[in-house]
Amino acid sequence: MREVIAEIETWRREGKPVAIATNVKRDGTSLRPLGAKMAMTTGMEIAGSVTGGCIEGEVYEQAQAVIQSGAPKLLQYGITNEETPWEIGLSCGSSLEVFVESLDSPQWRGLYPTLKTCLDENQPAAVGTVIAGEGVGNKILILPDGRTLGNLGSAALDADAAAWAREQLRVQESGWRTFGAADVFVDVLPPPSQLIIVGAVHIAIPLVALAKTLEFRTIIIDPREAFATPERFPHADELITAWPSDALEKLRLDESAYVVVISHDEKLDNPALKVALASPARYVGVLGARKNIGKRFESLRELGATDEQLTRLQAPIGMRLGAVSPQEIALSILAAMVAAKHGMGFDKTAIPSHPSA
Repeated sequence: MREVIAEIETWRREGKPVAIATNVKRDGTSLRPLGAKMAMTTGMEIAGSVTGGCIEGEVYEQAQAVIQSGAPKLLQYGITNEETPWEIGLSCGSSLEVFVESLDSPQWRGLYPTLKTCLDENQPAAVGTVIAGEGVGNKILILPDGRTLGNLGSAALDADAAAWAREQLRVQESGWRTFGAADVFVDVLPPPSQLIIVGAVHIAIPLVALAKTLEFRTIIIDPREAFATPERFPHADELITAWPSDALEKLRLDESAYVVVISHDEKLDNPALKVALASPARYVGVLGARKNIGKRFESLRELGATDEQLTRLQAPIGMRLGAVSPQEIALSILAAMVAAKHGMGFDKTAIPSHPSA
C-alpha cells in the first residue's frame, strides 16, 4: 500500500474512483511479491505493479468493471497455452491470483482513514481481507497496539484471523490462509526499513547512497561531530552525534531495523552491539577481521550478551563477494541485509563458542 498511497491520495482529492489490485496467492516465483499492488482509475491512470507487465492490461480492464459494480473479483492467471497465444497468462511458469476491489467499498471506507494515519506515522499495520468463500470483500485492520477495526463476518473468524495476522506482522510477511469457509489474505504493512550505521567512516558514505536506492531510511550515529556532517552524508535522513549505545536505546529498535557497526573503535562498537543484539533488529553486523572474531565475542559476553544473541551477529560483516573498495564493501553489506530481509540466514560456523562450552 505504501508504494501507491501518494497516487491514491492525489486521485481521491480529485474525486476519481479508484480500484486496487493485490497479489494474494501464487504458486512458484513471480516478479512481484504477495501484497504487491496496482492502483487504477477510470482515466487510464495506473500506479504500482502486480507482475511487472504481463497481465496488467487485463487487470486494468477487470478493475474498470469492479469500479462500476462495486463487487470485488478474484482473478486467476496461469501459464499461457502455446496453442492459444492470445490467452492472458504468465510467462514465468507460475500461477498467480489477484484480488481487485474498489476503494469506495463500505469496507474500505471504514478502514482507510485509520490505515492512512498508520502509514503517515510509519506505524506497522495489517489488513485482513476475505478473498474467497463467505463474506468476500470483508476487511479487518490490525493495529500495532493490538486493536482491530472492521470485521470479516463473525467474531470467531475475526479472533482467529487477527491472531494469525499479528504473527505475520512479527515476521513481516503477507500471506493467505483458509479459516473454515473463508480464505483470508493478510496484507502486512511494516514501517519502512531503517539502516542504522554506527560510525561515520568512509565506507558509510557509499553505504548510505546505495541504501537510499533500496528505499531504506538511513541514520548515521557517531559522537565525533567532525565526521557526522551533512557535507559528508548528504543522502542521510538523520545524523546523530551521540554515544552510539545511548542513541540506539532511544531509537527503540524493532524488526524493521538493520544495524551496521563499522566505526572500528571497540569502545563505540561493542556497547552499541550489546544494545542491538538485545533488540528485535532484523540484522546486526560488525566490521572487523576474521582473526579477531573470538576477541570480539568474549568482549560482548563480558558486557552481558548471551550466546543466543551472539548467533544473530554477522561478523565479519557482509556477504562474501571478494569486496575490496568502500563501494564494494557497501554492496556486500547491503546484499547481506537483503538476504536477512527475506529470511535467508548467514553462515554461523565461524562463530566462536564460549570457552566453557
